[in-house]
Amino acid sequence: MIWLKNTWYVAAFEHELEETTINRKLLGENVIIYRTSEGETTALQDLCPHRLMPLSVGKRIGDELQCGYHGMKFNAQGTCTTIPGQTQIPAKACVKRFPTVLRHGFVWIWMGDPELASDTLIPDVHWNDSPGWTPSLGYHHFECDFRLMNDNLLDLSHESYVHTRTIGNEEEESVANYPLNVTVNGDRLIRAHREMPNINPPPFFEMVLKSSSPINRWQTAINLMPGINMTDVGVYPVEKDRSQAHVMHVLHLLTPETEKSTHYFWAVDRNFDLGDDKLTQGIKKSIDDTFNEDKVILEIQQKQLDEMGGESIPNVAIRLDEAAVRARRMLDMQIQKEAKDPKTVLEPLPLLEEAEPEAAEAS
Repeated sequence: MIWLKNTWYVAAFEHELEETTINRKLLGENVIIYRTSEGETTALQDLCPHRLMPLSVGKRIGDELQCGYHGMKFNAQGTCTTIPGQTQIPAKACVKRFPTVLRHGFVWIWMGDPELASDTLIPDVHWNDSPGWTPSLGYHHFECDFRLMNDNLLDLSHESYVHTRTIGNEEEESVANYPLNVTVNGDRLIRAHREMPNINPPPFFEMVLKSSSPINRWQTAINLMPGINMTDVGVYPVEKDRSQAHVMHVLHLLTPETEKSTHYFWAVDRNFDLGDDKLTQGIKKSIDDTFNEDKVILEIQQKQLDEMGGESIPNVAIRLDEAAVRARRMLDMQIQKEAKDPKTVLEPLPLLEEAEPEAAEAS
């Protein structure tokens, strides 16, 4: 097992509930999600208990799901309400239901012990639906182990080689040239911080700042076990003060699909030019391109691991791997704890250390 179960994962964006149903595999289980006519969100195992047909192959009738094989119906709680040809319904004729919560624009799901599913354990990503912040949203599907994605998000030195068309500087101003400060908070959260003063803005930041003049830039890669990642980024012209920085909290919310595939829900939440729809779409397009570049690299890594018969990398660790290696060790330890004690849960920790910056004035 490479993942934790007693924790909250993102199953969908809240706006996806406008669809009739959402069908996804999460942590190896097929799940069907929908919103009832009364506004309740439900997530059921996508499996009829009769002959194991996916309920998604059938149809939704009102707030019930009808199996497409023999017409059995199940309500939003997973209880069978109808079996054609008989009135008695066996007690075992029910479908597993998973706890869900809508928060910060996401549908959160608990795949573990439902008795432990307290909504107080949901990570705080409030920027995604708070006044003073505007999000650009997106989704990618990666054919790789989610741990490779955690590794990638904690080691941003690859920007100067993979992302020179978007968020990365050329090699002369490589991210790796700037000191890295790695800190650990408790047994769940790790941060990797860099300050990059007086650098040329990469293409993405030229678009954001509407200027090609030198900038000061900071970025902190944050991993909250098991798959909540955020890149805290601030940029501002060298002649201005840090308090005038354009700040973005880039959320990377990873939910394993299988051991070798991952749902990647992301959001770029910014504190500037809040009503600029053109910028919102421009950020989405640029970050789409950025993560497509990551997708190519990480899926190649996964294929290499499959062909070489291993799952542990790096084969040779270098200094830049510090945060990723430490995060992997923390995750492995927590997986072992959960295996020994199925009642183990992870307490939430704040992603940011400092007070949030005020919204910057629109330029």
